[in-house]
Amino acid sequence: MKRPSSLISNQLFYRRLGQLALPIAFQSLMLASVAAGDALMLGRVAQNEMTAVSLATQIQFVQNMFLAAVTGAGAILGAQYWGKGDKRTLEDLFNLMLRWCGVVSLIFFFACELFPGALMHIFTHDDALIAIGSAYLRIAGWSYLITGISQCYMTIMKVTDHVAPSAWISSTVVILNIALNAVFIFGLLGMPGMQARGAALATTLSRVIELALCLGISAGKEYLRPAWSRFLSRQRALSRDFQRQCLPLMGGSLFWGVGFTSYTAILGHMGTDAAAANSVAAVIRDLICCMCNGVASAAGIMVGNELGAGNLAQGKAYGIRLKNISYVIGFASTAIVLALTPLVVRMVILTDTAHGYLTGMMIIMAIYMIGRCVNTITINGIMDGGGDTLFDMYSLAVCMWGIAIPLALLGAFVFHWPVLVVYTCTCLDEVGKIPWVMYRFRKYKWVQNLTR
Repeated sequence: MKRPSSLISNQLFYRRLGQLALPIAFQSLMLASVAAGDALMLGRVAQNEMTAVSLATQIQFVQNMFLAAVTGAGAILGAQYWGKGDKRTLEDLFNLMLRWCGVVSLIFFFACELFPGALMHIFTHDDALIAIGSAYLRIAGWSYLITGISQCYMTIMKVTDHVAPSAWISSTVVILNIALNAVFIFGLLGMPGMQARGAALATTLSRVIELALCLGISAGKEYLRPAWSRFLSRQRALSRDFQRQCLPLMGGSLFWGVGFTSYTAILGHMGTDAAAANSVAAVIRDLICCMCNGVASAAGIMVGNELGAGNLAQGKAYGIRLKNISYVIGFASTAIVLALTPLVVRMVILTDTAHGYLTGMMIIMAIYMIGRCVNTITINGIMDGGGDTLFDMYSLAVCMWGIAIPLALLGAFVFHWPVLVVYTCTCLDEVGKIPWVMYRFRKYKWVQNLTR
């Protein structure tokens, strides 16, 4: 029997990985750059403006968890059906994704328009931050209405070998968003300076343009589009397969998304200095995670293509190679965070106390990055690519909700631990579950063909 490594052509493997991972990583970087741009620009205006917007965008973060579950299930099945060459099923899958994302987007839109103050109360009790964040949500809520549609189009582009156009759309929109941020936040080109409301307006206009670009590019002959004639028709077998992938992903996404939002809320209630430092640290974390996000997405597609085509041994070999790569990316990310820490601390305008918190958070986050990269690529890339989606939910229920969140809550509100100790509690889950993840990986339950 051949060793897994002997099944891989190094040249083909790394070429395929680069073709998929680099555009997706760049796309992820550009999307994270919007949050970085918001933080830096609003940080030049006032600490409260930056902090309020960072807290308010947690609503979109939670929405993105739902959307990620839907598009993630679409990507898992889509990659396998594309490997099999079944375009008709892919069209029906596209319809399913659009229906689910449409419902999610409507719910979050109405919540932001009707109850923005109540949403902000979840994250802070400071009246000034609530007022700024509520004004932001009323404008940004319109972008939440349409972002799900764009995500469906770009997911289908990725799994049908159109990764580069998807990345180009995101990158173009991000550059435009950052430019519009500057115009509306600072009042350039004759526009009034709108501060937080300007950031929301820039985001909304950018999302409208993003959807227009998705529709325009997908009109090309070589692109796969929804089957509008069958949009409302039920494909029972496909719907069951979709739900079998989507519901565990949604559970895992909610556990992870609400958990991360809980971390933000806990630190937000420990004072504006802690909230401000955490806001900046979160932006840096998201920027550094872009490469592991790109490799994770590429891993899901590469493994899924092989498994869907019936090449189970090749898919398994790809998974093992990608798991090993995850450790390299994890340690490299740790080094990058440590190298950037002095620069980041000097760049943002914070109080002396917040600067001290930020320095400590960056050092703690550097260790956290090892677990984050390994787990993201292994769980959300390789294992999800083969349909092993339940494990993510189990691991989050135990490590995040059973350990990290209770410790952070007790530390913040019962024992009154220092801010950096509470922040350390919020980082325990990723590093602590690596042995469990590796044990599950080696069971190879993810090596399966999901197509019919």
